[in-house]
Amino acid sequence: MRAVKRMILLNPGPATTSDSVKLSQVVPDICPREPEFGDLMAYISTELTRLVADPDHYTTVLFGGSGTAAVESMISSVLAEQDVVVVINNGAYGKRICEIADTYGIHYLEFKSPSDDAIDLNALERFIQASGRAISHLAVVHHETTTGLLNDIKAIGELCGRYRIDMIVDAMSSFAAVPIQMKEMNVRYLAASSNKNLQGMAGVSFVVAEKNKLESLKHKKPRNYYLNLYAQYKYFSEKRQMRFTPPVQTLYALKQAIEELKQEGVKERYERYVNSWTTLIHGITRLGLTYLVPEQYHAKIVTSILEPDCAAFHFQEMHDYFYSEGITIYPGKLDRLNTFRIATMGDITFQDIETFLERLEHYLQSIGFAKREEETGDVGD
Repeated sequence: MRAVKRMILLNPGPATTSDSVKLSQVVPDICPREPEFGDLMAYISTELTRLVADPDHYTTVLFGGSGTAAVESMISSVLAEQDVVVVINNGAYGKRICEIADTYGIHYLEFKSPSDDAIDLNALERFIQASGRAISHLAVVHHETTTGLLNDIKAIGELCGRYRIDMIVDAMSSFAAVPIQMKEMNVRYLAASSNKNLQGMAGVSFVVAEKNKLESLKHKKPRNYYLNLYAQYKYFSEKRQMRFTPPVQTLYALKQAIEELKQEGVKERYERYVNSWTTLIHGITRLGLTYLVPEQYHAKIVTSILEPDCAAFHFQEMHDYFYSEGITIYPGKLDRLNTFRIATMGDITFQDIETFLERLEHYLQSIGFAKREEETGDVGD
């Protein structure tokens, strides 16, 4: 079969996929209520769990939907009417958790932290202590792709343990790359999706949780219907089916993506991403550009880069230039700074980043940025 045209996706998901993942979707039509398809979903659930926890005590609940569906399922299903959640907001996705909580009328306290620096754990502890109400949960984004910041969920989990707080983690763009062990890190609920580091197709999201924690949701009054976490968990554990029609072909692709992850290894995949990130940072620095998050706090998967200070620069024009070259880039999400973002996740290598840097250099020269930098003496000999 002819290879599919390859695009280099440097946006923060969906990521570039292998041809074998794409072509795994070409399967005979099947009713998803057949036992064979139930076996497929059970296998996916177990293997996803195995990446972060012991499948004997934890399980993965699958949903048809984007990553936000899984996050919304956690927030709206786990928190009871009397519960209070601290939401760490240090980027667009922490803010999104606040917006979800607000939509459902959930009692939340917003802990704001810089989007380009580590969370001040002492300040967070004082914030918890100063609350007028007992805190039951804390929600945090592991890898905040607004800037590329990696939040230290192990340290936050230790803090939660001291105060008997259940930690809820959005691990959308860290899962299957940055090492996570839920028990050791004191993570009670974790959400991720199929189309980032897993390198599958968009359309499946999931929540990983301890089975006992999921069982404890049984008597909570549902706030939702499609995204009800306990109902989805219970139905699958009894019938090996989703309650509603799953994205059939996308799940075949996810199974193939999991097989390819097992062949490569999570550690090795992350090393590949880091190698691409190192190539990226050396390249943009050479070209006179600046990235935001210091290396020690960086996930090295998505990088927020300051736009070049040049009157002729327009992000959309740069985007369109790269798109015509088979490369997709993504705008920034910061209000206070003009940035664009480059991801190093997906089925790409440092050679793809070198290709991007060659095109970037050409673009910057075409708008006069490189020439102006040379004239000011900011570029080396």
